[in-house]
Amino acid sequence: MASLTLATQNAHKVDELRRLLVPFGLSVAPLPPGIALPPEDGGSYSANALLKARAAALAVGGPVIADDSGVEAAALGGRPGVHSARYAGERASDEENLRKLIAEVPPGTALRYVCLLAYVGEHGERLFSGDCAGTMAPLPRGTGGFGYDPVFAPVQFPGSTMAELSGAQKDAISHRAGAVRAFARWYLDAGLG
Repeated sequence: MASLTLATQNAHKVDELRRLLVPFGLSVAPLPPGIALPPEDGGSYSANALLKARAAALAVGGPVIADDSGVEAAALGGRPGVHSARYAGERASDEENLRKLIAEVPPGTALRYVCLLAYVGEHGERLFSGDCAGTMAPLPRGTGGFGYDPVFAPVQFPGSTMAELSGAQKDAISHRAGAVRAFARWYLDAGLG
């Protein structure tokens, strides 16, 4: 099974990417401890994903994938967007970010998850994207997922939040899954796997 490094030490993200890549015969390992990534201060998802992937590829000396993702609320003109992980402040927790979104976005209004996945390796640099449409749930529900999942009600599963979906249901529709599938197809078609 071909293995790549994922430019993160976020266990939730590593688990999700592993699950998504298994059907393609690919695996992913977290960034080794002690390797620092640059701040995500790019003006777009793609800029942030490339910043992380380039730094990690240089540090590990092999192919790396990195993603940047966020939630965009129509009621906030697309915010928090690239600032989703720091929406309630630079060191805010997922729970603090979620509370801020709940306070500012009316239930039933449009949300969109966006993911940009960057590959950096011996075959250059590539970007892959995915998104998922939904609405703001009236109240947070569910214990699965992370981040904004308890309030993100995807259009494909009316009445449920991302945090209430099974792993298989989420993998079928999520923004990250879309980007990962596009990457995996390219990687295998290019004969890299």
